Amino acid sequence: MALLEVRDLHKSFGGLKAVNGASFDVEAGSITALIGPNGAGKTTAFNMVSGVLKPDSGSIRFEGHELTSLSPHRITALGISRTFQITRGLAHLTVLENMVAAAPPAGFRGLFSSKMAKREVDRAMELLEFVGISHLAEAGAEDLSYGQRKLLEFASALMQGPRLVLLDEPAGGVNPTLLEKIVGHIRALRDTGVTFLIVEHNMDMVMSLSDSVIVMAHGAVLMQADPATVRDDPTVLNAYLGKV
Repeated sequence: MALLEVRDLHKSFGGLKAVNGASFDVEAGSITALIGPNGAGKTTAFNMVSGVLKPDSGSIRFEGHELTSLSPHRITALGISRTFQITRGLAHLTVLENMVAAAPPAGFRGLFSSKMAKREVDRAMELLEFVGISHLAEAGAEDLSYGQRKLLEFASALMQGPRLVLLDEPAGGVNPTLLEKIVGHIRALRDTGVTFLIVEHNMDMVMSLSDSVIVMAHGAVLMQADPATVRDDPTVLNAYLGKV
C-alpha cells in the first residue's frame, strides 16, 4: 500500500472541471513530482491533498486514513506538512518566532507565553541550522531576502516532524546556487525516511531529483512513471505542446 493514495478525484469551479478523475500514488520514502502545463489541475489536486480545498468526489488516503473530510489542521496532525508562504500576519515576527508558530502542540499559543518552550526553540534552531539560516534567528521575517524566505518556509514545514512534505514550486524564483541547496536538503531528508510530493515547473530539477513523476493535463493524470519514461513519452510531449 502506498503512503498516499489518490483515487478518482474530482473538483469543479462553476462549469470548469479543474480536476477530472485524477488517480495517483506516492510511495513511502520517495520523491514524487507532480507536473503538467498551466491549467492542468496540479495546484488544485495539491490543495485537496493538503485540505485547503475539498474534492467534489473521490478518495485521498494517507496511511489508511481518509483525508477528504478532514481540516488542514487534522491533516497536518496525521503527518502531512506543506510549504506555506509567510503571511502578513507573521511578517512582523522574527524568524525564530515564525518557526515556533509552526510547532506542535503550542503553535501560536507558544508566542504568547512568557518564554518559548525550550524544546520548540531547540527544534527550530536545529532546522534553521539545517537550511543554513540559523544566524538570522532574531531577524525580522520582513527583512529577509526572497531566497531566505524560501528557506524559512521550507524549515517551517519541517517543525511538525512530517512523514510527507508537500512542496509547491520550491525552485520558483530562486537562483541556481540556492536551488542546489534546496535539492540537497530534500535528498538529505528523503534519506532519513521523509517522503516528498512536489509541484514543480523546473524540468531539469524534476528529472534529476524525482523517483516518480505524475503528469497531469486537463485535470486528468496522463501517466505516472519514472523520469526517463516520462521524458521520452510522446503523450507527455504533446501535452506540453498543447495538443492533448
